[in-house]
Amino acid sequence: MTKGAPIYNRVALIGLGLIASSMSHALRAKGLAGEITGHARSAETRAAALEIGLCDRVYASAAEAVQGADLVVLAVPVGAMAQVAAEIGPHLAPGCTVTDVGSVKQAVIEMVGPHMPASVSFIPGHPMAGTEYSGPHSGFATLFVNRWWLLTPGVDTDPAAIARLQSLLESMGAKVNSMDPAHHDQVLAVVSHTPHLIAYTMVGVADHLAQVSNSEVIEYSASGFRDFTRIAASDPTMWRDVFLTNKDAVLDILGRFTEELFVLQRAIRMGDGDHLFDYFTHTRAIRRGIIEAGQDTAAPDFGRSGPPPKG
Repeated sequence: MTKGAPIYNRVALIGLGLIASSMSHALRAKGLAGEITGHARSAETRAAALEIGLCDRVYASAAEAVQGADLVVLAVPVGAMAQVAAEIGPHLAPGCTVTDVGSVKQAVIEMVGPHMPASVSFIPGHPMAGTEYSGPHSGFATLFVNRWWLLTPGVDTDPAAIARLQSLLESMGAKVNSMDPAHHDQVLAVVSHTPHLIAYTMVGVADHLAQVSNSEVIEYSASGFRDFTRIAASDPTMWRDVFLTNKDAVLDILGRFTEELFVLQRAIRMGDGDHLFDYFTHTRAIRRGIIEAGQDTAAPDFGRSGPPPKG
């Protein structure tokens, strides 16, 4: 893989889970950072980050990790953003860019913005990429390839700082777009947050069905329920914070979902096959649009290989 000149001299990764570890692998693979420092609360995570080469230096405090960095990435749960921002604010180098990877933007701006010195460019961000895995061992360099990375900068943000960060993200393979924070949170409530809530709920419903044993649910998991469980395996701390900080948008979309569900429930009860067929035809076309946009694959078995079903 071809390496170019570093875009940032020192990148500080605050939080060393899936996104930060994937960023580290991508930065190293492309030679985009002169040095990478890191911080994690857990001594075990810090040791792992050093062992697998995610960071050149790892610190027990976020304040130490950000010193001298020209890019700081906040990769902690949304609920921890305010505390981390307050800790690092006095230690940020003038001219530094601070970004985050949280999937909620209005709340992050409210939590982080007040702690940022005037000499620092704060550019909130959100990579639309991930897996159900977490921790320093979960990352890989190609996670962001052909995935959207949304930025929600303020109107007074230095254009040169935005362009520099965008260059870094695109060099890691991401497609970058800017968006109003409120609009971002509404869109994410549709495409990510509410689907996760539905997945958690469906898995919970299956767990509570007394007439179906747990072993049967696991043994006979078809692709639909299997994918619900994959989504529901995502980091519980992150998703707790997402729902608490994007409450209004999620409740709005959840209400719309409930209305749609009532319409389908009535169609099934009344035997209205035409309505069901038309509805499913329309939603199938949306699925094709996602594939054509390059955001998923049309390969069988949802793009994953695995053992054939039993039976």
